[in-house]
Amino acid sequence: MNSVAPVAWATDRASIEHALEIACDRWSALLGSALADAVRYSLLGGGKRLRGLLFLGAYRATGGMDDASALAAAVEIVHAYSLVHDDLPCMDDDEMRRGRATVHRVFGVRIATAAGVAMVPLAAAAAYEASQALGLSSVASAALVAELMRASGAGGMIGGQLLDLEGEGRPLALHELERIHRSKTGALIRASAVLGGMAAGAAASQLAALAAYGDAVGLAFQIADDVLDVTAPSDQLGKPAGRDLDLHKSTYPAVLGVANATERAGALVGHACTALREGGIDSTELDALARFVVERES
Repeated sequence: MNSVAPVAWATDRASIEHALEIACDRWSALLGSALADAVRYSLLGGGKRLRGLLFLGAYRATGGMDDASALAAAVEIVHAYSLVHDDLPCMDDDEMRRGRATVHRVFGVRIATAAGVAMVPLAAAAAYEASQALGLSSVASAALVAELMRASGAGGMIGGQLLDLEGEGRPLALHELERIHRSKTGALIRASAVLGGMAAGAAASQLAALAAYGDAVGLAFQIADDVLDVTAPSDQLGKPAGRDLDLHKSTYPAVLGVANATERAGALVGHACTALREGGIDSTELDALARFVVERES
């Protein structure tokens, strides 16, 4: 992350990375060598760990006091699976991710596809076990897993990806674009914040505030991504710039223009932080994460 990020986030990121390493070591024998290597390559490939940071920020903001990094890692496993599949030749056909070759370029399409599929049940198992380790009841742990799986399923990331593919090659109205990204990108970001509150035993009003916050941050994140795709160089992004244009996708800059898209992202950050205040959550950490979403450089 760039200088916008508080120093404390480095500690959280290190804790999440450590939890992911433990998960990879634990599952390697179960997966078999080829699949385990692909999963490890995907999970330990770096990145902002924004969703894990949002989870931990929401957890602490609503009273959580224990080490919840293993649960944050479960959220990152779902995100990693989505990137593996998003990069496949039948999807966006990307060759670079985070400055290195994508999973299917290293391990082949079949192994990459299987690795992405395998990470979904692994994320569910990791989330349930981590919830139990935090002392949550079986009912509460199951509810948390269900929330995570909803975000990753047909009503969330998968459904959004399908809408995204169907929208290629034709102009989309703003409401169509936002329908795609509330699911494809926003669903897991929203869930990350809500899951943090659930793990901490937050009140219903706080969970509603976290949902509104996550929804706004999710859209702001996608707008910032779209803007960076047309304004930042490939070496800064860690992947080829201009890919949305190559794939003939409608984007926020294409629909609104760069300046108006940037303004909308900033307004969404304001909405996100207001939602927290209205829900009785006072968190400079979550405020800073929301700002980072639109101020980041990659």
